[in-house]
Amino acid sequence: MATTLPSYATFGQRVWFYGFRVICGLIFFFLIFPIAVIVPLSFNAQDFFTFTPEMLRLDPDGYSLKHYRDFFGANGDYSWLQAFSNSIKIAPLATLIAVSLGTLAAIGLTQPHVPFKKPITALLISPMIVPLIITSAGMFFFYANIGLQGTFMGVVLAHAALGIPFVIITVTATLSSFDESLTRAAANMGADPVTTFFKVQMPLILPGVISGGLFAFITSFDEVIVVLLVGSAGQKTLPWQMFIGLREQISPTILAVATILVTISILLLTTIELLRRRSERLRGITPS
Repeated sequence: MATTLPSYATFGQRVWFYGFRVICGLIFFFLIFPIAVIVPLSFNAQDFFTFTPEMLRLDPDGYSLKHYRDFFGANGDYSWLQAFSNSIKIAPLATLIAVSLGTLAAIGLTQPHVPFKKPITALLISPMIVPLIITSAGMFFFYANIGLQGTFMGVVLAHAALGIPFVIITVTATLSSFDESLTRAAANMGADPVTTFFKVQMPLILPGVISGGLFAFITSFDEVIVVLLVGSAGQKTLPWQMFIGLREQISPTILAVATILVTISILLLTTIELLRRRSERLRGITPS
């Protein structure tokens, strides 16, 4: 997209040029403003979900780290910290399973001899399409029959199932530009398929694999509906605790937690963007 208008641009082109940017700015404001408001509110010295007169006057007494201290258990309540600990335990395991299975599935789906690739792909990415409450209900009844409902491993597997589609999509996109002649050359030199994968394919598709893993991690870390149905009180994650903080306790600590999650998400998305640019450079594409 051009960043400047040529001197010969017509009136209609100028209107569209500036109007398009105004529209994009309004959309950006609509998406970001509700999130941005949470950050200053998390430093509210009072137990309110609104800006106090002191905050509006920028009075230092109106700001405090009280809600952050409550998150770390300064008030004697360690439920938030325990929920955060559960999320930290569940998300990496779910991500590891999702990356392993999703990468293998993506490699298989990119092979020309695999039949019914489109139906299989649609089935594998269906957790992204089917309403989450339906997926969660199905998992609840299935896990209840096999004894995984209410268990730690049940929650991990459920989160992994939600993360696999993201890994498949990102890795498949990376493999679409992979030069298959490299694997044939490795085979001609006597390398077995496993060696070829780890020595030839994996280094080149690693940015896509890591990107898919980060998406899977974010999905697991932010998920609440599945854990409500599949998990138990022992697997209460941070989003679950936030749900309780809104519905039952009306705890302002949720503002501090939301700010922490936004910060983590920004860091992960920045990492994904850097990996995307690195992947484009490896494929000889000028990063956009």
